[in-house]
Amino acid sequence: MNYRILGKTNYKISEVSFGGWAIGGTWGDVDDTTSMEALEKAVEMGINFFDTADVYGDGRSERLIGKLAKSKKDRIYIATKAGRRIDPHVPEGYKIETIRSHIERSLKNLNVDCLDLVQLHCPPTPVYENEELFYGLSQLKKEGLIAHFGVSVEKMEEAMTAMKYDELASIQLIYNMFRLKPEDQVLSTAMAKNVGIIARVPLASGMLTGKMTKDTVFAKDDHRSFNRHGEAFDKGETFSGVDYELGLQAVEELKKLKPAEMTMAQFALKWILMNDAVSCVIPGGKNKTQVTQNTEASAFAGLSPETMQQVKNIYDKYIRGSVHHLW
Repeated sequence: MNYRILGKTNYKISEVSFGGWAIGGTWGDVDDTTSMEALEKAVEMGINFFDTADVYGDGRSERLIGKLAKSKKDRIYIATKAGRRIDPHVPEGYKIETIRSHIERSLKNLNVDCLDLVQLHCPPTPVYENEELFYGLSQLKKEGLIAHFGVSVEKMEEAMTAMKYDELASIQLIYNMFRLKPEDQVLSTAMAKNVGIIARVPLASGMLTGKMTKDTVFAKDDHRSFNRHGEAFDKGETFSGVDYELGLQAVEELKKLKPAEMTMAQFALKWILMNDAVSCVIPGGKNKTQVTQNTEASAFAGLSPETMQQVKNIYDKYIRGSVHHLW
């Protein structure tokens, strides 16, 4: 496992880390025993950074990761998110007192006294201009409830606005072979400002594993079934907002570029890690096998400049026109 520094936190974290959405729910069947086995395997493979949120299974994911952390002697860093429990989810709901209450609940779920990193969880765009809220987060740092704060964003304009706050430690965003918008401005600016980048949805909801077909059926409680068009939350979180059949066509082209020694998932993860601005990728892992294969991506040699460019050519041919302008 290779390690990188996560922005202003100065945490030395595994470049392939663990995304805790799937073990919370909305990804089909999941059980806690298998999830704990996956988490244990992650630590065994060198992962020391775990990303979760208070709404992943209504605290289920946090509690599992908290249980893992308590059982380990070595330092484990946990990032969680707050804000999506605001109902209705509107800008006016983002008051520091509300976020404080969410943080206090996460502290209990994780069984810790201080959160390593708390991220605003894809709030509405106007929230990024709420200087009072970000000042409040700075105060929570001084109180010792949180060590650092960051944001999880949908749109790149939100990331750019968030970076005006000097204490912002990290940005979580969608960056993968189907989502190249971060390369336009955000990644270079983040490097210049020492803001860590956490790349989520690195496998485009599993599409970039190359295992899906037009006949693949997803469970009713799987967001890949019920959120294709943004029915429950931003559609960009499901298949990176790419039309399913169009995405399958692009994947067939990407398969031709894949190094023989890699799986498609490993190829997709390594492609992201070729960018030095990225602090880590956070693929989900519902079982030990998935975690093992994801983690092994760190050990492969870098991809050639030609391969990197060919991936971008496929993006330009199939994907850019329908997604680049949206996020």
